[in-house]
Amino acid sequence: MEGLTLDLLLGALLIFALRIVDVSLGTLRIGMLVRGKRRLAGVLSFFESLIWLVAAAQVLGKLESPLQFVAYAGGYATGTMLGANIERWLAVGKVVLRVIVPVSAPDVQEALRQAGFFVTTVNASGRDGEVRVMFSVIARKKLRAALRVVEGTYPRAFITVEEVTTAQLQEVATREDRLSRRFRMIRK
Repeated sequence: MEGLTLDLLLGALLIFALRIVDVSLGTLRIGMLVRGKRRLAGVLSFFESLIWLVAAAQVLGKLESPLQFVAYAGGYATGTMLGANIERWLAVGKVVLRVIVPVSAPDVQEALRQAGFFVTTVNASGRDGEVRVMFSVIARKKLRAALRVVEGTYPRAFITVEEVTTAQLQEVATREDRLSRRFRMIRK
């Protein structure tokens, strides 16, 4: 086993950095796939695999150095954490915000509407009596703002948030209408 040289340290640093980038891209790619962004996921996968190949070649070229192995694994772990943070910061996609409050609670639905959110409300029976269940499909980027509105109006509200993958009915209808109009124009 060779001693600790500048080349060895720089090689380990390169592997560490490459793994951070490729694993972060992989984390983002999975997030984009889950949210239906297939083209972007494809582009990310190209760069992810290219960078991985360079990092793997660096490690396989120096199998006698445990420092390269540690750099490879450390870059993987760091890339996972960084990729998750980047994905959360980008906040791509939509979520369903579900808010449950007693009927006697302040008007949370009106507060959400005043803040610019669309809300559908259903009356229901809960463990402790009559409740209102509110649903709002919102961009993930606006989730914190919606939560602040709810908590500012009724802090004891029961809130759940779920990822949405099919909140495109209106967009699909609009696209179908455009295609239908184009087809009618072509037939004339």
